[in-house]
Amino acid sequence: MDQPISHHDALIYVMVTMSAVDRSMTDAELQRIGDIVRTLPVFRDFREGRLVEAAETCADILQADDGLETVLELIRTCIPAQLYETAYALGVEVAAADLHVEPEELRLLAMLRDRLELDKLTTAALERSARARYHTL
Repeated sequence: MDQPISHHDALIYVMVTMSAVDRSMTDAELQRIGDIVRTLPVFRDFREGRLVEAAETCADILQADDGLETVLELIRTCIPAQLYETAYALGVEVAAADLHVEPEELRLLAMLRDRLELDKLTTAALERSARARYHTL
């Protein structure tokens, strides 16, 4: 993909890739993506109707050779640096949405952390916060 995408699309790519990485996009994950797009301030000026289009485009890119690499590079280059932590937090949210984090999801989080050059203390705090929100008895 030669042309840049919006930061909204790039954030959606984070969430779609996280949902798809274990080859099982659960209803809980898809619902969480929709909830995030509807409620988070970063998506305030995003047309919710574009969500499906952005998700489908991401899925198409992921199917290509080096698709994951392409998506990760789009995320890095199209999200402003001040939203890198937000991007990581959204990935964590989607991974945690079905109350079980697969090894593939953990690997993708590590790749995202490295690609966005986030420090381990920050990412650990974001992960711990999600664990606290999704903890059940």
